[in-house]
Amino acid sequence: MRLSDLWRRATPKTPARHAADDAPLLTSLFLLAWAVEARDPYTGGHLWRVARLSRLLAEAAGLERAQVARITIGAFLHDLGKIGIPDAVLGKKSKLDDAEYAVIKTHPEIGHRMLAGHPLAALAEDAVLLHHETPDGRGYPFGRRGEDIPLAARIVGICDAFDAMTSTRPYRSGMPIARAMEIIQGELGRQFDAALGTLFIGLQQHPELAHIVGHSDEGIPLQRCVSCGPVVVRPRHAVAGDTLYCPACHSEYTIAAHDQGLVATGRQDTARALAVAPDSALIGRLVGENLAAIA
Repeated sequence: MRLSDLWRRATPKTPARHAADDAPLLTSLFLLAWAVEARDPYTGGHLWRVARLSRLLAEAAGLERAQVARITIGAFLHDLGKIGIPDAVLGKKSKLDDAEYAVIKTHPEIGHRMLAGHPLAALAEDAVLLHHETPDGRGYPFGRRGEDIPLAARIVGICDAFDAMTSTRPYRSGMPIARAMEIIQGELGRQFDAALGTLFIGLQQHPELAHIVGHSDEGIPLQRCVSCGPVVVRPRHAVAGDTLYCPACHSEYTIAAHDQGLVATGRQDTARALAVAPDSALIGRLVGENLAAIA
């Protein structure tokens, strides 16, 4: 089934579109999601990691290839609504207070409104709107319970939380994988779907897991800024001698020879740090892989 078929089923009066329309439409959504993530200096690679984790869990659940692809797409787009969150809240270096947390909790509905009317909305709207719902009814925005939460949202919710726990923030270091799995175990049936959470815990020894946690792309580990701590994302196409910038303090680094990490130059450049181009190669791979699975 082509992605455009999903839209035509939902709106039969819409004129037929060609399959070639799907790739640029999906690319545009992924580029927008990437731009949203680029605003937050502390979560580099989060969307890629949640998408890869969601794929692993959906495959472990025995879902069909096309359904796995749709869940992967929703996972990459799940934080789309954070485009409406003020920088002062999104980039805060300490824990959020109650008022700030209330602002953050609006992002699922903002994202859902952004998708409204988009030809491919049906692929991602469950994950975007409902990934913070929890089986015990204490999630948001609607307090849904159990299986009233769509499968895609339950899968993305687990993977989103796991990545948050294993990622470093200014106010805490990322947890070891084993500790994050213990927390998921203790919240089965409450914060996390019991059956899916159990499956996810079973992935602890999966060889791919260690290549997702702490990475921003296949085989590309995150780097840390020596000045302020946030992550520095290295694109796959970058080579020794290329220049990268910390997204928080704008410190400049060059890539050392022989993959020996980053070397601080002692300079800063706010303009260049804010003008980082989207990782079009990563986005192109994701679009191509998932379109092929659904077509």
